[in-house]
Amino acid sequence: MKILIIESEEELLSSVSKYLEQEQFQCEYALDLKSARFRLSREDFDCFIVDIDLPDGLGLEFVREIKKSKPESFVIIISEKNSTEQKVEGLNSGADDYLTKPFAFSELNARLNSMLRRFKPVDSKEIEFNEIRVKMDTYQVFVRDTEVTLTKKEYDLLLFFITSKNRVISKLAIVEHLWTNYQDFNESYDFLYAQIKNLRKKLTAAGCTDYIQNINRIGYKFRAN
Repeated sequence: MKILIIESEEELLSSVSKYLEQEQFQCEYALDLKSARFRLSREDFDCFIVDIDLPDGLGLEFVREIKKSKPESFVIIISEKNSTEQKVEGLNSGADDYLTKPFAFSELNARLNSMLRRFKPVDSKEIEFNEIRVKMDTYQVFVRDTEVTLTKKEYDLLLFFITSKNRVISKLAIVEHLWTNYQDFNESYDFLYAQIKNLRKKLTAAGCTDYIQNINRIGYKFRAN
């Protein structure tokens, strides 16, 4: 896995890079947004580790840029900000995980490996469910002939729903499947509600039937009929 680390603290950047390289990851780095954008335009990366407080701008803007140009890539936000609202904002920007500073390098490594396990490619190149068609090789979603642009998290959520259709899925089960650091949210599901709301809005706007059913006090069911 090739990783771009965007971090303005040089000592932390050096330490993280050395540790991950010992764990057999290939690491490149950038100290600011300008350098990060240059590398994004010139190289391919599988994963981005992004500090959201950078000297020349907000890392959240760069997260959105990553997900627009490289939707298949993973993004982990690292930040000193640890409120639920800030984490929700980070995840809603398209990040796959959020790690609060200071953190143990072993935890970062565990989360990287967890993402690799959970989102390894599937054999089928295309999944169809009624009027929904998902192209696995290009990460595209269509409602009939209309393409629907989803964030990585919305895409992963839709796949989880389709592959679990007609099953009642608890909120905790969805969170555990999609986020490594679900324990950090202190039983607040605001970040999950936001993702489901956005996914439902985008699909129905494209003419899709609303298959997502709220199950009171439990979770959700993706209705197949």
